[in-house]
Amino acid sequence: MSEVEYRQARFSAPAGSTDVLLIRHGESEPARPGRSFPLVDGQGDPELAPAGREHAERVARRLTGEDLDAIYVTTLRRTAQTAAPLAARLGLTPRVEPGLREVHLGDWEGGLFRQKVAQNDPVIQKMHAEQRWDVIPGAESTEDLTTRVREAIERLAAAHPDQRIAVFTHGGVIGQVMAMAAGSRPMAFLGANNGSISQIVVTGDHWIIRRFNDSAHLDEGLTSSASALS
Repeated sequence: MSEVEYRQARFSAPAGSTDVLLIRHGESEPARPGRSFPLVDGQGDPELAPAGREHAERVARRLTGEDLDAIYVTTLRRTAQTAAPLAARLGLTPRVEPGLREVHLGDWEGGLFRQKVAQNDPVIQKMHAEQRWDVIPGAESTEDLTTRVREAIERLAAAHPDQRIAVFTHGGVIGQVMAMAAGSRPMAFLGANNGSISQIVVTGDHWIIRRFNDSAHLDEGLTSSASALS
């Protein structure tokens, strides 16, 4: 009679859950003093930089073999441009989910936020100390961001039970999703690399983190510094 063995079990998504791949858009064009990005509904809308287009191709190569049921992008073109190579390979038409657009940066939209980060502006220091976006004049509150991100994820989960979807979105949104899933400080997960893949499994009110900032396809090794927002 053979001895009974209990092997370690691999993760299995619960019945009815939705597997959500959150891909940060590729690197966007640089901000330049005195030249604001074009705005869409008050938010900066730069296009991809050449490096960002390479990020998009690498994401496509990484995910082409995955079984994806839908691709989503936001209202900002850098997400649609990043999704385009994968969508073409899979023959899927990206759908737009406005609720997963980037954090609204108020008076610091259009590229000014990047400059303030580079200068380590006192307001940036206060933002991180208080874990709030709205210390920036006119910026979105953490409460409003939390509400719209939760509603958007719940919408996608309701539309795709027992399916896997790819959502091309933004660093601030990915950070917020991860923080909500983990119950962490609001900005604990900021800094996902451009072109990186994070993953949650949504089952009812429970969000299960499966990966954060997976950058293996970008050949960047073990990065130790955060990637700039927007």
